[in-house]
Amino acid sequence: MTGKVLVAYGTTNGATAQIAETIAEVLCKDGLTAEALPARSVADVAPYDAVVVGGGLYAGRWHKDARRFVRRHRRALAERPLWLFSSGPLDASASERDIPPVPGVQRVMTQLDANGHVTFGGCLEEGAKGLVAGMILRSGKGGDFRDAAHIEAWAARVADEVTDGEK
Repeated sequence: MTGKVLVAYGTTNGATAQIAETIAEVLCKDGLTAEALPARSVADVAPYDAVVVGGGLYAGRWHKDARRFVRRHRRALAERPLWLFSSGPLDASASERDIPPVPGVQRVMTQLDANGHVTFGGCLEEGAKGLVAGMILRSGKGGDFRDAAHIEAWAARVADEVTDGEK
């Protein structure tokens, strides 16, 4: 195995993309070759030895691009190490405790025998797209709840597992 990792993501306002980019950076620092790409732009996962897929959570569902990516590539994903992440809670809960995957993501984990899942805090700031986003912001419940240390630590564990799988 060459240690080439894809970090594919579905995002609406860019916060999940930033998480994916941080994960890819940590994987690279740990000696792997990694790239973060929008899930909708990935035509083939064959060049990758392992895959991380992430999506923002909206009304209890993973972002549609992440869901479509997993459906489109399910056979190839089942043949390689796979990790999943979600981003979404607009509070500190994701840093305080393990938040289980939403039902649709849990099904993906089971069907594809994913190595793990984590939920990171979300981010919703002024200028976010969407009617619901606007309502949340007007109610004062927006903000940036991503925890860089939590994201980096999880990515380092993924890097260790990918590296251990190469031996």
